[in-house]
Amino acid sequence: MKKVKVMSLISIVLIFSMLAACSGGSSEKTSKGDKKLTAWAWNINVPVLEAAAERFKKENPGFELEVIEIGREDVYSKLTTGLQAGGQGLPDIVLVEDDRIQGYAESYPKAFLDLSKYGFDVHKDKFPASKTDLLTVNNKVVGFPFDGGPTGVFYRSDIFEEAGVKAEDIQTWDQFVEAGKAIKEKTGKPMLGLDLNNDDGLYRMMMNQQGSLYFDEKDELTLSSQESMNAAKVIKQLKDEGLVKNTVGWDAWISAMVSGEVATAPSGAWLTGSITGQGKDTSGKWGVIPFPAFEEGGNRASNLGGSNYVIMNSTDKKQEAYDFLEFFSTDEETQLEAMKGGLFPTLNTIYDEPIFTEKQEFFSGQPIWSTFTAQMDSIPSVNYTGNYSLAMDESIKAQSESVSGKKTMKEAYKAAEKRLENRIK
Repeated sequence: MKKVKVMSLISIVLIFSMLAACSGGSSEKTSKGDKKLTAWAWNINVPVLEAAAERFKKENPGFELEVIEIGREDVYSKLTTGLQAGGQGLPDIVLVEDDRIQGYAESYPKAFLDLSKYGFDVHKDKFPASKTDLLTVNNKVVGFPFDGGPTGVFYRSDIFEEAGVKAEDIQTWDQFVEAGKAIKEKTGKPMLGLDLNNDDGLYRMMMNQQGSLYFDEKDELTLSSQESMNAAKVIKQLKDEGLVKNTVGWDAWISAMVSGEVATAPSGAWLTGSITGQGKDTSGKWGVIPFPAFEEGGNRASNLGGSNYVIMNSTDKKQEAYDFLEFFSTDEETQLEAMKGGLFPTLNTIYDEPIFTEKQEFFSGQPIWSTFTAQMDSIPSVNYTGNYSLAMDESIKAQSESVSGKKTMKEAYKAAEKRLENRIK
């Protein structure tokens, strides 16, 4: 009996020793990896994140950031799958675009870290209200603002000169249409390229400048609203006057601009990178004017595009992730790095940098960045909601039916609103 007891005690001691050793190894591994974060991002965002991480590391020894480059749609697919699985397989940080973030925050209320609890509110006035309003969902700040898409009309100065039209004289959408007629008559070239059966980007920009989108601030549908009719009317007018070139897809749209097949491209500031990158031999043949207003003296500020960084609530490194992204979103060198790739910063403390007032040779010596910064505080806040993609689908159908004459403008948008109402019930 005594022998058995002794052997039992030895066994127990050995077991506890092994457990302690395993525990110690695990603790050491966790300790060493405590400062390593992972992030999902795509395209130009990847080198911007990596460069910022290197700068942050200088003041935070041991910090590491692994940036996993994933295609934009794949990010959303994996993010959705991970959230449905309760946060499994997700990184610490994810890049999420403006038009998606409210949908995720509403569908998964516990998905993203509430940044206000970590001190983000002290930075709010460094960003436009349109951005911080977007990121405030159910009284929680769900993401760090990054780039935005203040709008303008990019135009071919050589085509305007040939037609004898002065771009700076265009103040309203009516004047934009009239200028398009003059350019078409003198040069034979359409005013702009649009993919009216597959995209409603111009419509969205026009809605945004009027302080609306597919839904109002109370989540009420707006496809048949006066603002919607204002936007749809201009688009139909442009099509009816023969001022639209049918450009199906991104490549055709860009190609039409850089090859001089169309005179203008209303878009977000980020288009600068594509124009300068793909139209190198067109330097000096471009300019930018603010978005036309719907009436004299009306709002000319709008937005198209933009993104933000979120911290997943599932991470066990919440403070580390917050500290890095706080640095990332307020570091001026990071914003300048992003601009090299065509991303427009929403951090307003950087707008006094020389680049924002420098004359750009590519754009006929115009300081184009000041055209965009001037409107940042005037961009209306809009409500994307979680039904954004469904609403866009119906909006595009209405646009197609309206410009083709299958239905009157009012009938097309009323029908689309009814369909959307049934789809989101």
